[in-house]
Amino acid sequence: MDSTSARASPFSSPKPAALLKKVVFTWSQETGLPASVCVRIHGNIFNLHTLPLISRSGYFKKVLIESSSDVELPHSFPGGSETFEMVALFAYDSPLPLDPFNVSALRCAAEFLQMTEDHTSRNLCETSDLYLNQVVLQSWDDTLIVLQTCQTLLPMAEELLIVSRCVESLAFMACMEILDPEQRRHRPVPTLQALAGRPWDSEAVKEVAGQDLWIKDLIALPFQFFRRIIRSLRRQGMKEKYVSPIVVFYANKWVLSKKTHKFWENTAEEDGDGTAGNKVSAILRGILELLPAANSAEIVPVTFYFALLSISLALNLHDSIGLKLQDLVAYHLHLAQAEDFLLPDNRLQNIASSPELKTMERVVSINVSSRNETTAANSSSTVAELWDMYLSRIAVDPKLGPDRFTKLIETVPMADRDTHDHLYKAINTFLSAHPWVSNEEKASLCSNINCQKLSQEACIQAVQDELMPLHTVTVGSSPGAFRAQRARSQKARS
Repeated sequence: MDSTSARASPFSSPKPAALLKKVVFTWSQETGLPASVCVRIHGNIFNLHTLPLISRSGYFKKVLIESSSDVELPHSFPGGSETFEMVALFAYDSPLPLDPFNVSALRCAAEFLQMTEDHTSRNLCETSDLYLNQVVLQSWDDTLIVLQTCQTLLPMAEELLIVSRCVESLAFMACMEILDPEQRRHRPVPTLQALAGRPWDSEAVKEVAGQDLWIKDLIALPFQFFRRIIRSLRRQGMKEKYVSPIVVFYANKWVLSKKTHKFWENTAEEDGDGTAGNKVSAILRGILELLPAANSAEIVPVTFYFALLSISLALNLHDSIGLKLQDLVAYHLHLAQAEDFLLPDNRLQNIASSPELKTMERVVSINVSSRNETTAANSSSTVAELWDMYLSRIAVDPKLGPDRFTKLIETVPMADRDTHDHLYKAINTFLSAHPWVSNEEKASLCSNINCQKLSQEACIQAVQDELMPLHTVTVGSSPGAFRAQRARSQKARS
């Protein structure tokens, strides 16, 4: 995004401290008056003259009249001693070195010191506001800088509408970037379509997000500001197909990235400021509020919801976050692939009692129970097929007993299964991995298979399968159908 920055280099002019000393000395020489006011802030002492302070500041006018000439500013003074140095320079009518790095602190300090038009025209409140509105907010880069500096100036920066002005300006410029036909002709807006149907890859998503610098800038912001910009983008009319990917890119950077987790773990140890898990869960909660409630399948790939669900399990989030994620995955489940379904990272551990399996069981149950007349006709059979494929993957767990496996099979109604091929494969895999299962338990499991719903190839395999009690495969089949399948089997053997 093009921007015209008004930033001044910190080294382009004398340091404010040295300049202030020179100005105070010169003023004493010209007026013959001593610097009789002692201002203390953060351990620093400033000896200044009364007249420049009371002519500009309502705060000093009141304090110096009511008390002695020794003034101590509170520790919460906006910007600290460095900002006060520039305020003092302004009081002496020296040129003010305004730039995006200091203007928000100066505006807050001016408010604290009551440097308004009630005391003199073009006072610091008005001067800093003019610079914000006419210079900073016209530039993408400068607005970002000011917004970042506001983090240490809250809540005053909020009360003075500095944050909201920056948010609205950034959102407006982002909307203009989307609408710029010249920009779009050469560089389309990044979307998530290329990521659909593939396992979630944080590094690949990061590359997509980095294609546009303005998106990269937005997702680098603290969440408290990012959330407000997203809401402003929607309020200003940006289409959801452009907004939702930005939210996804942000979640990928701050919630799903392992590099970010390691960074937070290191900084948490150094700062003692909460755990990495607490920070991730707080952002995740906010991300869920920003995502579109429904009908987002064409914009947000289902693999993203699975990735969020997986991280919520890793963080042991069993509250409203976990429940909402389960609902989101259940809503989009028919768009998933079997590889998306969650499994423990360590496949050697007990799958049967893993939170991943329990979560997937709940997700499928939610999907089944929430179906209504608006549900797509083929979504039920798709989910059933995906579930059976998932069962084939977990059936190898030696600690998964026949009763538990039967219960998992029954998670999806039999009527939803248009084909039993994957169900047969799941049961066959289970029996192969559990040779100790009794004949009675085998018969109970195999009774779930309906030969009429097997493909010819699968039916031949089932009839020939030594692990399958032969009579159970015919359950639900007509004698004629079974004889036909058996004849085909014998022919295949010969």
